[in-house]
Amino acid sequence: MLTTATIGLLILLILGLWAQSTLVAASAAILLVIRLTRAQFLFALLEHRGVEIGLLFLTMAMLVPFADGRVKPGEIWQYFWSLPGLLAVVGGAVATHLNGRGLKLLADNAHMMVGLIVGSIIGVIAWGGIPVGPLMAAGVTYLLLTVVQWIGGMLR
Repeated sequence: MLTTATIGLLILLILGLWAQSTLVAASAAILLVIRLTRAQFLFALLEHRGVEIGLLFLTMAMLVPFADGRVKPGEIWQYFWSLPGLLAVVGGAVATHLNGRGLKLLADNAHMMVGLIVGSIIGVIAWGGIPVGPLMAAGVTYLLLTVVQWIGGMLR
């Protein structure tokens, strides 16, 4: 019963608990339960639709202030044309681009997940950071890899 996959999930569960990342810990625990109950058919569903389902709920959570009337249309228009508003648009565009690249990076290099989690633990402990998820970390990793490759190309 202690396969490499099970041990990997246990390590991720322990790392998630240690880093106080409830999302990582809960995700590893749920996948471990799926694995141990032999419901592996759910892995394909989660792999192909899990990100979409997660993003759906994340987007709904972000839109609640609009839905319950806390944000007024006039405020949006006024804020949109301010410097912070324009920078928010740029930040959103850059972040979504990097997250898309990070998702591809993770799809091609699933083994990077452990490094992303260890890095998140370091960020929480050393800098008081908040682990918001592996997708953002993968996007930043993509950016760092691109910069390193660009500098490496310049040095040749």
